[in-house]
Amino acid sequence: MALINKIRERSGVAVVVIAVALILFIVGGDLFGGNGKSGLFSSNDNKIGEIAGTSIDYQAFQAKLDVARANYEQQAGRTLQEQEIQQLRSQVWEQMIFDITYKAEFEKLGLKVTPDELREMVQGTKNLSPLIKQQFTDPQTGQYDRNRHIEFINAAASNQLPAQQKAAWDQIKEQAIQQRLLEKYNALLSSASFVTTAEAKKEYDAQVTKADARYLYVPYASIIDTTIKVTDSQLSDYLSKHKEEFKGYDSRSFDYVVYQVMPTKEDSSALYEDIKSFAKGLATAKDAKAYAASNSDSRVPYERSSNELTPVLKEALSTAIQGAVIGPFKDGSTYSIYKYEGTTTDSLYTARASHILIRADKTAPDSVKAAARTKAQDILSQLQQGADFATLARANSQDGSAQQGGDLGTFKNNGTMVKPFENAVFGMSGAGLVPNIVETDFGYHIIKVTEAKNNLKYKIATISRELTASESTRNAIYQKAETLRASCSSVEEFEAAIKKDGKLVVLKADKVFPEASTFNTIQNAREVVLWAFNDDTKVGKVSDRVFEVGDNFIIAAVTSKTEKDSPKVEDFKDALTAKVRNEIKSQQIISKLGNVSGSLEQAAQKYGAGALVEAANDINLASGMLTSPGIDPVAIGKIFSLQAGKRSKPFAGENGVFVVETTKITKAPEIADYTQYKNQVLQRTGGYGVSYMANQAIRDNANIKDNRAKFF
Repeated sequence: MALINKIRERSGVAVVVIAVALILFIVGGDLFGGNGKSGLFSSNDNKIGEIAGTSIDYQAFQAKLDVARANYEQQAGRTLQEQEIQQLRSQVWEQMIFDITYKAEFEKLGLKVTPDELREMVQGTKNLSPLIKQQFTDPQTGQYDRNRHIEFINAAASNQLPAQQKAAWDQIKEQAIQQRLLEKYNALLSSASFVTTAEAKKEYDAQVTKADARYLYVPYASIIDTTIKVTDSQLSDYLSKHKEEFKGYDSRSFDYVVYQVMPTKEDSSALYEDIKSFAKGLATAKDAKAYAASNSDSRVPYERSSNELTPVLKEALSTAIQGAVIGPFKDGSTYSIYKYEGTTTDSLYTARASHILIRADKTAPDSVKAAARTKAQDILSQLQQGADFATLARANSQDGSAQQGGDLGTFKNNGTMVKPFENAVFGMSGAGLVPNIVETDFGYHIIKVTEAKNNLKYKIATISRELTASESTRNAIYQKAETLRASCSSVEEFEAAIKKDGKLVVLKADKVFPEASTFNTIQNAREVVLWAFNDDTKVGKVSDRVFEVGDNFIIAAVTSKTEKDSPKVEDFKDALTAKVRNEIKSQQIISKLGNVSGSLEQAAQKYGAGALVEAANDINLASGMLTSPGIDPVAIGKIFSLQAGKRSKPFAGENGVFVVETTKITKAPEIADYTQYKNQVLQRTGGYGVSYMANQAIRDNANIKDNRAKFF
């Protein structure tokens, strides 16, 4: 009674709360800035990216994606898979970049596709767009169907196309226009690119001028890394001086633990009881085939030839009587029972055989064929005297089946094997060694029929049940994972709790990128990656939920992150440490070498362990390589900068410290025509290279910010 009175006292408050909730539900979208609108508490949470200052919100992007997906599925006649949807998202994003950035560039340059040009692209014969042509090309034959194309154009012109097909056609035409504009743009860039005679001569000299040199080389590796101490301030200084070398990137690193969902003994026992129950039902069922189909996790043919049976089932059937229930047999995690209901005959025969192939192609000389035949005959003689077929096959057969002792498995007389081989196998009335060598286009075969031909088809009703974790098992494992997750509020607590368990292992996902859907061996883990890149997920935070990824429950904790706009020493610590360490090593080596006097051998002996003296002859500037240092551009450049007979002071190269002596320079002779070298430079720096650089410049100037990884 007291409880009812309390409810009455508070009923007025309840009515007010409900009324406010209804108002918020109705106007909440406007009030809080939902659906991309500005509101009282609006934010940039809906912003999927930015292109050339144009903000792209989620709804605008999703609308374009929905149209593209509908068009794609309408053409494909099926629903897209997740991987295809991801690819389509990338295509839509690239389309938006094109619309916002490239079109503006094309307009500045006056590039356009005229109505006459478009007409020729869409329905002409001289300059038909490859994209348009592809739409009317049979994928099976690769033949373009002009008549179907014209028929479609007429239907489009008379507005007879369904709305979806018209939309798809308009999109294809738009893509063809964009493709043509890009071709014009790239052609314009290529035609504006040229190589001067001076550049070509420089390329010629770099390839043809040769040098001989001797050098003293002390590799950085001669000093043990652990003897060099590198400080954080040194790393920071190096990064600040080499910012162009170390570009920032977005990534997340996290620790995680996996609870694998595995069937328990109880699940196995429950399945066994189910199997026993099904065995009784299968034995008494009036229509065993229908009973099996309605109770099996997977369907298999009712009638099967011997090559479609497992060895275990085949052996069991050899002694089974009609109407017997056989099994259960285990294959992986699948348990199966069978009801044998007799046999019928097939129009084709099945057999099993092994062979030893001595290759002799049909186009081989007669001498080669004769030698191969003699060898095959010798092997056949050994087998007829009792030698082991599998052993000789492994030792002699020139075929992929050699590792299996020549076993080819079961096959039918339906042309699977070449005709002479098939005739020999199915010409045998039983099993055993074929008495003669069989010649085919591949060479000479020694054949052993291991299972005689038969054309029986077994009528078998099959119930297969997969051993999987039950719902209660999944729930119990999930609860363990959730208990661990809920007990931790930091990475430190997370790792400590895992160590206490003893059965769990901390796994590490290092530098996972925003678009990733996998990490380490975990597949289809997009949900985990999205969580890690969420703005609310801070370093040190444990996941706010247990992730279910296939048959795994995963808990994660972010340990570090990198950001594209603010690169830090930690983002490149290993690479920076190696660079700074080598700088310190070079200073130590140069200091120890001092002023090198006398011969290089004397200087190396004075330096001690680690110093090498070597010679390099006929090296060029373009692709020179030294003996121990390999490719070291600094050392190669120094060799060509010296006059013959001159020696350098000790200097730091990429791989170690050098002292070089240029002993000979053979200059490239003068030539009249540098066309060949102009073309080489153009291929390397012009043509597509110019197009690539221009396209990259457009993207760089657009200052593209891609936040898609936070949404998909």
